[in-house]
Amino acid sequence: MKNHNKVALITGAGQGIGLEIAKLLAEKGHHVIINDIEKSLTEDAVKEVLKTSNAKVLGLSGDSGDLEFIREMVGFAQKEFGNLNVVIANAGITLYGDFWEYDPKDFFEVLRVNMGGTFFLAQAAARVMKNQADGGSLLFTSSVTAHQAHKNLAAYGMSKAAIEMLAKNLVIELSEYKINVNTIAPGATLTKRTAMDKDYEKTWSRITPMGKPASVTDIAHAAVFLVTDEARHITGQNLVIDGGWTSISPSPY
Repeated sequence: MKNHNKVALITGAGQGIGLEIAKLLAEKGHHVIINDIEKSLTEDAVKEVLKTSNAKVLGLSGDSGDLEFIREMVGFAQKEFGNLNVVIANAGITLYGDFWEYDPKDFFEVLRVNMGGTFFLAQAAARVMKNQADGGSLLFTSSVTAHQAHKNLAAYGMSKAAIEMLAKNLVIELSEYKINVNTIAPGATLTKRTAMDKDYEKTWSRITPMGKPASVTDIAHAAVFLVTDEARHITGQNLVIDGGWTSISPSPY
């Protein structure tokens, strides 16, 4: 287990894609810090990851868009482990709304969590990684809506496109410190949340060229690759994981 001294921090990892990423990293030997805004989800996620791994897994519940809490998370990693090798800014919120009537409060909340949370977590983590001999890896979770228009998701899509540009820009800032930074852009994915829509799987199976939505494992395997040593020469890139949907982009409506 060559990663037994590596430490990964993942936001929005109480369920879904973030939780699956945490599982895979722990199985590969990383110690993992799981963050979710909901305390119960954080605690349950820690228990879930520990079922399949002997790694040290800790939970830290809080708002990943809050600047003080971001600093607390990074400080927590340093205190508990002394290093921080992988940071995945996975947390985000989706607030649907018609462009003509979109609430300014919703708009600025989407920007605060999705853009601000990603930017300032990257900043805080990079300040630690730049002083490590082997640098580190940053990964941001974007979305196919950063590439293709989707009804009622103008603010969300804008926020995701912004963090893809952030990853490109940080190549200039971080490469000299051996820090690589990339994004993934998941398409339709089967999670507990999307499963609440009884038509979700049927609809997205019909319009996805590969014939079905992604599983959380499909997304997590791609994410984990981008933060491994095998991908350290990949930086400033975005990987779309959507079964081919963005190539033809049929609307689900």
